[in-house]
Amino acid sequence: QVQLVESGGGLVQPGGPLRLSCVASGRIVSINTMGWYRQFAGKRRELVATITTGGSTNYADSEKGRITISIDNAKNTVYLQMNALKPEDTAVYYCNADGVFMEDGERVAAVYWGQGTQVTVSS
Repeated sequence: QVQLVESGGGLVQPGGPLRLSCVASGRIVSINTMGWYRQFAGKRRELVATITTGGSTNYADSEKGRITISIDNAKNTVYLQMNALKPEDTAVYYCNADGVFMEDGERVAAVYWGQGTQVTVSS
């Protein structure tokens, strides 16, 4: 199967930076896009940013200029650099990978998600 594991979350003070990482591993044939989403308590999961393996990025309008997404294709790893964090950034952050994977011996187009990492911005 395929696993995505996020890391880097935790408690950070307002105004501080934080860098999240997400590594995809397992039966990966190819990845097209990796992304970060977040879910506030009691809300639906929403887009933060996505990046293709070619380097094309897409950011939520509210996060442009404060957040940078990057990818290391050789490591199947996506990063999210967040700066000037605010208490309202407190959420569970999830990564995903959109690509082609081996499932039951067949190549299947699918999207896999990580388990999420909690980011809490508080003094």
